[in-house]
Amino acid sequence: MSLQPPTITPDQLAKASQVVDAIFPLALETLQDLVRIPGIAWEAFDSTHLDKSAEAVRKLFESTGVFDQVEILRAGYGDSLVGAPAIVASRKAKNSKPTILLYAHHDVQPPGESSLWESDPFEAEIRNGRMYGRGAADDKAGIIAHYASVKLLSELAGSDFDLGLAVFIEGEEEAGSPSFSNFLETYKDKLAGDVIIVADSGNWSTTVPAITTTLRGLVSLEFEVKTLDHALHSGMYGGAVPDAMLAMVKILSSMWDEKGSVTISGLNSSENSELAYSETQLRTDSGLLPSTLAIGEGPILPRLWTKPALTLIGLDYPSVAISSNTLVPSLKAKLSLRIAPGDVPERALEALKSHILAHNSLGAEISFGAVELGKPFSLGEPGWGKTLAEQALGLAYGEKSVDIGIGGSIPFIAELERIFPTAQVLVTGVEDPDSRAHSPNESLHLEGFRSAILAQLLFLLGGNQITTS
Repeated sequence: MSLQPPTITPDQLAKASQVVDAIFPLALETLQDLVRIPGIAWEAFDSTHLDKSAEAVRKLFESTGVFDQVEILRAGYGDSLVGAPAIVASRKAKNSKPTILLYAHHDVQPPGESSLWESDPFEAEIRNGRMYGRGAADDKAGIIAHYASVKLLSELAGSDFDLGLAVFIEGEEEAGSPSFSNFLETYKDKLAGDVIIVADSGNWSTTVPAITTTLRGLVSLEFEVKTLDHALHSGMYGGAVPDAMLAMVKILSSMWDEKGSVTISGLNSSENSELAYSETQLRTDSGLLPSTLAIGEGPILPRLWTKPALTLIGLDYPSVAISSNTLVPSLKAKLSLRIAPGDVPERALEALKSHILAHNSLGAEISFGAVELGKPFSLGEPGWGKTLAEQALGLAYGEKSVDIGIGGSIPFIAELERIFPTAQVLVTGVEDPDSRAHSPNESLHLEGFRSAILAQLLFLLGGNQITTS
């Protein structure tokens, strides 16, 4: 039995556009209300905000009146820890229709340095066609896109529609989704779907929609370098005794070649993008300073999407403010290695460790610490879900959708594929190159947001009409 996606008619598009226009002011107001809740799933922040955020989201989906159940659920991880609150809603399919699982997350990144924001990060200010605020794009707009499209589906198709729906709004994605696997195992009967829409990515531009078909994986490694059993006066012993920083610098400098490409042996790499992307556009999107050179070789998009990238993201070393004339005996570093689609995190971790040990030219003591692994993602054979999504996106935005990659990682997608092996995972989203997710002045392009709601409504309408053959 195969499912054939229907063709969305001009009449359906016109009616859907009309109801989206009618609800859009409410959608913006509701999004602003969510942004004002600083729900951060990191231990250093007040967890009661996460509870408040979860309850607000629960009430939203309950208000649609279409679900059999709307619950706030948790799943533990480890021996005694408890996961953050997540919202789960479900509605059974009827008459052999498929079930769509809608995913987003309600937790957000910390705001960072407040002086770098042009407006309060938790006030959701609208200016110049964008909404500014932490979580406005990542990922509370995804929540509202799900909510609005479900509410409007009921309005257009009637409350007794046949499409099955499940909703999973996670509460700890920005903290690494530590209970994600256990959550899926515990509640998989409530979450099972034929297509999973992960609304946590972005588009090619504010006007050109996209489906993310590849994501790099993640290998994060902490390690310590030690050359001395105690600190020494740098004037008395410098020149003969190496400190830990010198040993560390030599190891780190071996990890990139002169052009900035990663030199670690055994990592996958590919070049598979046909989209045009110039260095000028890279500089505009990234804020690369005029005098600073781009790194890597070959076309730019594979460098961002399907080749490995390595970043030193942490270093335990005295700051300039408290520095002294001392040979530091040991220091810790943290590396973030992004691996290409098709690579295996465990294998890449061993390659990284082997490189560190092989390039320890001063013979320092090396010890390895905490590790985080995340599998890359590559969309398999396109099914009816992707075909219908491409149609819906093209009609909503007025531009043909494109397939893109993302250099970042969403490790939990591999868990979705493991728990639901027959489901097709479609990674979509509302961000654009100027959204600045995780950075100060995060923002959402409002017209693109409207188009995203319309596209998802069209997708749900199409799913509700699919016939079996």
